[in-house]
Amino acid sequence: MKNAKTIYLDHAATTKPYDEVVSLYAKIESEHYGNSSSIHGLGIDALSFLHKARELVLKSFNLLKGYKVIFTSGATEANNLAILGYCLKHANRGKHVITSNVEHPSVLECFKHLESLGFKVTYLKVNKDGVVNPEELSKAMTNETILVSLMSTNNEIGSINNIPELTKIVHQYPKAVFHSDTTQSIGKDKVNYSSLDMFVVSGHKIHGLKGSGCLVLKDKIDLEPRVFGGGQEDGLRSGTVAVGLCCSLAKAVSISQLKISAESQRISKIHQQFMVKLENIEGIEFNSNQASSPYILNFSLTKKKASVVVEALSNVGIYVSSVSACNSKREPSSYVVSALGKGEVASHNTIRLSFGEDNTEEDAEIFAREFNKVMESIR
Repeated sequence: MKNAKTIYLDHAATTKPYDEVVSLYAKIESEHYGNSSSIHGLGIDALSFLHKARELVLKSFNLLKGYKVIFTSGATEANNLAILGYCLKHANRGKHVITSNVEHPSVLECFKHLESLGFKVTYLKVNKDGVVNPEELSKAMTNETILVSLMSTNNEIGSINNIPELTKIVHQYPKAVFHSDTTQSIGKDKVNYSSLDMFVVSGHKIHGLKGSGCLVLKDKIDLEPRVFGGGQEDGLRSGTVAVGLCCSLAKAVSISQLKISAESQRISKIHQQFMVKLENIEGIEFNSNQASSPYILNFSLTKKKASVVVEALSNVGIYVSSVSACNSKREPSSYVVSALGKGEVASHNTIRLSFGEDNTEEDAEIFAREFNKVMESIR
């Protein structure tokens, strides 16, 4: 039997769009539907909205000077464009690149592809807290290193890298640039985006629309296009621009970034309530810690099967995830939890709770009650 209240705890996978975002998208697509490449009135009108969307994104990150925005279909495409676009454009400068062993698949798969093209890839191991030790990055850097890609906040366990320290190391090498998968930080953590050479945004993670995203990068950075055609998006992503999606993304970024301080404090309290409730339940091993993002709480079951628990919770209207949504259909275990030095049982039985605007402290009480029932009912 489902609870009277549905409890959604999978915001790291996707979020419900803001009403303002949906309304803006509908308005643009119905009233300002011209092709932004057309030179007639409707085209010029659409282009004006596109310019305003770019400006709003940059303004939201305090980057009005020295940066540009390339609109994409999401963070996956943006990560691909940044990593492959930069490395293929500048392979003559060097063929050494660095990442970590807990990055999102949209980053790791790019580096695997680069290896097949003759690049030397260093995969930094994270420590027991899931973060990259700056000293390890410093040791890995060489005069042939042209790109370092390290995520700001991990999407599975919420570990937060020391981005200021990491970028400082990379920028000691003139050939190297720093790219960060900031998908789980936008609208949640205060990041000094001006220290980054390239970073990404995913619309549906911040109450925007699926199919929207962007790459933000310094003006001076040149990339090799990944999509060829009419030369839209600074020649990097050809094809008719979806102006409605771009405007909706800018709106979502603006709203999310403005809410950071107040919302992060509220989410921290909710996170703490869940921690208190879970600490009293047997058969749980935490993979997130107090230094992790308050938006993500990851733990492993030591005596039960996570997939069975997730399904049972879903049946009563509580929605959580096991491993990343990008991996759950194909990967039976969490490579992120495994990288922490946890055993096979822990990596195969992870549960991720990820919090958002519709969660309350009351949810912790309901979750704990239903979770206990499920754990007791499963043999």
